[in-house]
Amino acid sequence: MPTVTKPQPSVANPHRRNIAIIAHVDHGKTTLVDALLHQSGVFRANERVAERALDNIDLERERGITIMAKNTAVRYHDVVINIVDTPGHADFGGEVERTLTMVDGVLLLVDASEGPLPQTRFVLRKALEAGLPPILLINKIDRHDARPGDVLNEIYDLFIDLDAGEGQLDFPVIYANAKAGTATTDLASPGDTLRPLFDAVLAHVPPPAGDPEAPLQALVANLDSSDYLGRIAIGRIFDGRVALGDTIGVCKLDGRTETTRVTKLFVFDGLRRTEVEHAAAGDIICLAGIDGITIGEAITDPETPRPIPPICVDEPTVSIVLGVSTSPMAGRDGTYVTSRNLRDRLDRELVGNVSIRVEDTDSPEQIKVVGRGELQLAILIEMMRREGYEFQVSRPQIVTRQVDGQIMEPIEELVIDVAEEYQGVVIAQLGTRRGTMTQMVNHGSGRVRLEFRIPTRGLIGFRAQFLTDTRGTGILNHLFGGWEPWHGPIAGRPTGALVADRKGPATAFAMSNLQERGELFITPGTEVYEGMVIGENARTNDLDVNVTKEKKQTNMRASNAEEAIRLIPPRPLNLEQAIEFINEDELVEVTPVSIRLRKRTLAANQRPKRAE
Repeated sequence: MPTVTKPQPSVANPHRRNIAIIAHVDHGKTTLVDALLHQSGVFRANERVAERALDNIDLERERGITIMAKNTAVRYHDVVINIVDTPGHADFGGEVERTLTMVDGVLLLVDASEGPLPQTRFVLRKALEAGLPPILLINKIDRHDARPGDVLNEIYDLFIDLDAGEGQLDFPVIYANAKAGTATTDLASPGDTLRPLFDAVLAHVPPPAGDPEAPLQALVANLDSSDYLGRIAIGRIFDGRVALGDTIGVCKLDGRTETTRVTKLFVFDGLRRTEVEHAAAGDIICLAGIDGITIGEAITDPETPRPIPPICVDEPTVSIVLGVSTSPMAGRDGTYVTSRNLRDRLDRELVGNVSIRVEDTDSPEQIKVVGRGELQLAILIEMMRREGYEFQVSRPQIVTRQVDGQIMEPIEELVIDVAEEYQGVVIAQLGTRRGTMTQMVNHGSGRVRLEFRIPTRGLIGFRAQFLTDTRGTGILNHLFGGWEPWHGPIAGRPTGALVADRKGPATAFAMSNLQERGELFITPGTEVYEGMVIGENARTNDLDVNVTKEKKQTNMRASNAEEAIRLIPPRPLNLEQAIEFINEDELVEVTPVSIRLRKRTLAANQRPKRAE
């Protein structure tokens, strides 16, 4: 009986490979891209290049994480390899989901010591669902605590747990030290270049499929902007060709088709965009000059439009309310302070960020922003602050659902890596936050890995307490794990706040007398106002204090008159710490210069007292 073979999709361009690098945060993706760029000849031998060349946002360089997905391309032999560097933090998972639509394979990076972590599971699940063939690269094999053999077994278990197909389980394994730019397929024979990785990409990532002679069909998966060219759409051509001057159709998300003309066409070449006359199926391109184009829209032939199903991303789970600042110091530092300014900025964010939502509230001066997690929202707020915006922020809230009359709340899969002596206090803390331990692994290195399922609201405000309990040595990672029925009440912050009761500059004399009451957040000379939170009370109640009190002058001499005031160094809060610290009756005042905490109701005689 003759066998029936399925028709194979035609190869659009055998000299192209499109691949995404996916991994957990801080496993070395951007460092690996640096090495690939250097060894493919993108840079001159004497060219000075900054580390993590693709991290071109100030916040990315400061924090050492990738926030936005980036495109680049390298040449190996006669093949152009288009590479997409994706974020590794779960809060920016929307970037991963849409970039996977542009590629034909994934390079899965895993730390040789830490092994697969929550974001590894998330990005791998998305890649397997899309049917993309993986290449496994176990990075940082030079670490003193590297355990590549155990990590490989853990990854096989993860593939099986995610129901990978037989073809996906047959993946090549490469061991690398991205910082040194070396890779090998055999640990017994160390490599001296990344050639084994290049060869694996050519051998195991299929060339892009498509028909260059078919009508045009491309999907916009990313956006960029230029002061000279305006909005730039980045996407992949699935079928057909496009050239300068062509008339194209843009299939909008609401079903309409708009006709426009191609004025600028680019492809990626290293860190640069190179202008070209034409491109065909399989290419990742940049189109400039198309007004109003957004992520998820399709670029097609105007006579035979072929829309593509929109990109689906996971639902956001955490919300925060941004509002016009009502502080007595409002308008001193910011350039953009009105609700119209805030709304315009958030509308621009929606164009390039598919994983957040913006919703109206009862007040026209307040806007609700719904995102993937506290970090994603804090990064957005920090970027707005640096752009000159001034506003106030509420405590994060979770997003709930009603299913069959029952309230459902988001659940996180939490993975914690701590020293053995701290595991007891961490388990106790998570117990009070409705966390349930699912696994405990001790690798014998003095550190323990703990896995929990915990309500998302149980993690709000936990990170600061966790770092305190573990003396800054703990590692915490979490990932959205689904929806479950409401788990019941969770206690909030156990301590109260020290609240200024009048306007004026803080004095060292007053602060020295308040030190025994709790921990201060401000330094002497800081301007305060009534209702401003200046510290954390050691007790559970809020305490109104006079932090502007000055030492009285007198003609009488005393034995302690010349004693210097000794102040304990304050604990200044950054934006994320401030958002985690506040309670429901408090707000964070964000300006380009300062981050201040305040009570929602400023006047002490109108504010409800917090019980002891």
